Amino acid sequence: MPHSLQNRMAAANKAFPIAFLLAATLCCITTLFSGFCQGEGLQSVENRVIVVGGDYNYPPHEFLNESSNPDGYNVDMTKAIAKVMGFEVKIVLGPWDELRDKLKNGEIDIIQGILKSSERETYLDFSAPYTIISQSIFARKGGRKNISVIDLRNREVIVQRNGFMEEYLRQISPETVFIEVDTHVDALRLLAAGKHDYAVVAVPLGIYLQKKYQLSNIEPVSAPLTNAQYCYAVQKGNTEILKLFSSGLAILVNTGTQQELHAKWLGGQDTGPARLSLLLRLGTWVLTPLLLIIIGVVIWNNALKRRVAERTRELEDRQQQLIQADKLASLGILTSGVAHEINTPNGIILMNMPVLIEAWEDASVILDKHLEEQGDFPFGGLSYRRLRHEFPAMLADMADGARRIRQIVTDLKAYARPEEAGEAVELDLNEMVGNAVRLADVSIRKATHRSRMEYAPDLPPVLGNPQRLTQVAVNLIVNACQAIDSPDKAIEVITRYDQTTGNAIFTVSDEGLGILPEHLPRLTDPFFTTKRETGGTGLGLSVSLSIVKEHGGDLTFESVPGLRTTVTVTLPTAGTH
Repeated sequence: MPHSLQNRMAAANKAFPIAFLLAATLCCITTLFSGFCQGEGLQSVENRVIVVGGDYNYPPHEFLNESSNPDGYNVDMTKAIAKVMGFEVKIVLGPWDELRDKLKNGEIDIIQGILKSSERETYLDFSAPYTIISQSIFARKGGRKNISVIDLRNREVIVQRNGFMEEYLRQISPETVFIEVDTHVDALRLLAAGKHDYAVVAVPLGIYLQKKYQLSNIEPVSAPLTNAQYCYAVQKGNTEILKLFSSGLAILVNTGTQQELHAKWLGGQDTGPARLSLLLRLGTWVLTPLLLIIIGVVIWNNALKRRVAERTRELEDRQQQLIQADKLASLGILTSGVAHEINTPNGIILMNMPVLIEAWEDASVILDKHLEEQGDFPFGGLSYRRLRHEFPAMLADMADGARRIRQIVTDLKAYARPEEAGEAVELDLNEMVGNAVRLADVSIRKATHRSRMEYAPDLPPVLGNPQRLTQVAVNLIVNACQAIDSPDKAIEVITRYDQTTGNAIFTVSDEGLGILPEHLPRLTDPFFTTKRETGGTGLGLSVSLSIVKEHGGDLTFESVPGLRTTVTVTLPTAGTH
């Protein structure tokens, strides 16, 4: 691909945060006003299976895999939305040019992965975009570069039948001779076989198909013709289903699930400081007019004031959670680098300590003889008579300290290491909780002088993901540290085995402020927090509950305000899982 073309495509991709934030804001404003009076409609939609349609041959976004099952980025996104929103979906993939008729006839309820255009907006309603698709001109190698739409006049151009680019090009370049095919795969294969002049396909799809089918004689020869928004769409007026998918999509974006799926199928996104700074600036530009609109609505109708405030706060919480997710991703990278820098000099200390201990043992024989013959003498700034008793203990303390540093670094690296989906092993609950205690040691020592750890002997192993369970334990311990307001109040971490149920249990208790009875049922609700003024996001306990549920366990709370709070994690052992 020409260097200048790469630069222009990179510039187009950097524009995605602007387009996404603006589109998401407009979607949020629309949902804010129209969603108040349609709760019953959403509930009725959630109680039935929603049929989702898509293209059967548009990899890696959506396609039928070798087992003839729906697969791809769009399919995973749809399943993730259904999971977080609590409804069932049936995904049906087929020829693209039949989807509109099926949607109109009611055979499907919603289309996944459709490009938004002004023409399509006349008969479809769209969600906020969840990615941007660039479309470019592909040609056989050896020809001209930097082709534009003008160069397509009177040329044979292969396009997908009833696809986005056919609609677009028929409007701006009617002189083009269009060769219609069913799929983008057919378009690139025809071009590679020496037929027709050009093909217009999506850039990520074109590159994917080049590699998969080894179409080495074709290449993109234009800058992106369009950078279209990739959305969900329903028949005009079917807003109930669209609101479900829009709400689920917002949750996936703000919790990082969308970025993970994008990375899995399309190769990740930049999450560095520059992107974070850009998001912060754009968030300010976008939220300012949104707040002005909300103020106007409050003045116009005081009856809507409480609902508008609740929706605004929810949007702000989700924005802050997205920023926090970016920070945590960066922290994981930094942890690995710092761990390496600490391990190297610490390894030298551990390697040399046995030599120093042996050298002292050998030298002390000579020095003791000198002491007997000549009397006491200075050694290292102290009298040798005193130092000969203290120096072995000093060497032992140095060796123990270096080993402790190595253990802490090992725990940090394990905690920050990216986990693999489905990774489940037999693990020692005592060891896992002990790792969490070491990771939270600074918080514990800073919060209280009275901490007690009690580990049950002969505890059966638990089947699970050690990183995710450590995350739960660390979160609960840190919450306990934050709850107490005096170092004289205690924190306890206890593990035990329930022989009646065959479950392994660990509890975290604190003598802190406690939890009000009306707050207990909402503790695991996403974005609910009583620590908003001190930076709480309201997602820690919600994420912890989901992790424990994934492991077949349960998370419960008991609290007496002003006296004591106990959080209990119950996990099935490996033999009963």
